[in-house]
Amino acid sequence: MERSSSKARLFWSIVGAVVVLDGVTKYWAARALVPARVPREVFGDWVRLTLVHNPGAAFGLYLGPYSRWIFIVLTAVALVILGRLYKGTKAGHLLRLVAIGLVCGGAVGNLLDRLWPGSRGVVDFLDLGIGDARWPTFNVADMAVSTGALLLAWVLWSEDSAATEADAASASVPQVPSAGPTRDTGT
Repeated sequence: MERSSSKARLFWSIVGAVVVLDGVTKYWAARALVPARVPREVFGDWVRLTLVHNPGAAFGLYLGPYSRWIFIVLTAVALVILGRLYKGTKAGHLLRLVAIGLVCGGAVGNLLDRLWPGSRGVVDFLDLGIGDARWPTFNVADMAVSTGALLLAWVLWSEDSAATEADAASASVPQVPSAGPTRDTGT
């Protein structure tokens, strides 16, 4: 039971930390970076803070007037899948727990933006690039989802590779043929 509670404590701490940090930074950005779409340089042109309300998904993917509801449903489905991954994760598998916690925390952070009454979309404000070559504006939740997804892909790939190697190793162990029934030749 102890390991199960430490698993839950780690997972929910990560989810909570991401949701709180994302919420606090979005709250700050929505008040401090007004008017929207006006870049404020932090480190020259490379790092800027620019308030954007994104009605679509990551990288500004927009699916028309129903984007908000489509992404709410997709997020709910993703959270169910991640919940099943969490349940199937052993307590000692820290990297997998961290990865799932990051993705869940980021997904919940952006979901809260979409569900907020009167929402104009997800609040994005981190603006990286050089000149006109810019990465799409993003937020803390996006960083958590991206980092967690990459980490989860690596963890799952590593688990699959280890399982494949174990299967190959067990298949290559020579089987000792059984001698079968022996006959007494009387010699």
